[in-house]
Amino acid sequence: MESIQAKVNQIKDLTQDVRELELILCKPKDISFKAGQFISFDVPKEGYPYPVTRPYSIASPPSISDRVLLLFNLVQGGPGSTYLYGLREGDPVSFKGPAGSFTLREDATKRILFVATGTGIAPFRSMILSQLERNRSQSLTLFWGVRSERDLYFQDEFQDLADQYPHFSFVTTLSQAGPEWTGARGRVSHLVQERVTSVRDLAVYLCGNGSMIKDMTSFIQGKGLCPIYREKYY
Repeated sequence: MESIQAKVNQIKDLTQDVRELELILCKPKDISFKAGQFISFDVPKEGYPYPVTRPYSIASPPSISDRVLLLFNLVQGGPGSTYLYGLREGDPVSFKGPAGSFTLREDATKRILFVATGTGIAPFRSMILSQLERNRSQSLTLFWGVRSERDLYFQDEFQDLADQYPHFSFVTTLSQAGPEWTGARGRVSHLVQERVTSVRDLAVYLCGNGSMIKDMTSFIQGKGLCPIYREKYY
C-alpha cells in the first residue's frame, strides 16, 4: 500500500460519539480508490513497543480525489480512536492505502440492498454517491440501524438524494427510539426480515456489527441464491 501524506482540513462532530474527519492530500496530491475501500493508520498503543494498524473506510466517493472523508466512533481507550480524536485542524497525518475488497460490484442487472449498523454506513455513503453519479436507474435501497435519536446523522443528505434520485430509498431504524420518533423502530435485522420478501435479482451488502452480519447472512441465504458482500466493524 502507498504511503500518503495529508493534513486535517475539517473536523465535524456528528453526534456525541461520532466524528467526521476530512483530510486534504499533500503528497501525492490525489488518490485513486474504489468505493468501499479503506485507508490505514499506524498509531501508538499503550504498553506496546510498536504501533498498531487501524483501518478506516473512506466515506467520500472516488470522484473526489484530492481528499478523503473518514467517519469513526469515540472508543474509550481505543488506540485508533484516541489518535484520530486527538487530531486538530491543520495537523499533518500519514496513512497507507487504499486497500480492501469490500467494493461495489459492477452488475446493472441487480437491485442493491445496503444494510448497515452504526458507522458501518461509511463505505455505503461512498458506494451510494459513486453509484448515483454514474447510474440513475439501478435500484438502491439502504437500511440503517442506530440506537436512538441522538445517534442520527446524514439524514438530510440521504433525504436530498432520495428526492433527487427516485431509484434510491433509505430507511433508518432506531433500536431504542423515544416516544416521539415516528420512523421505523427495532433492530435493522428485523427491518430487513419484514421488508425483504424476495432476493430475486438482488445483491446484498452488509457492514456493521458481527451479530447483524451473521443474522442477515442466514436470513438472506434462507431466501435463495443471492450474492452477499460483508465487512464486519468491531
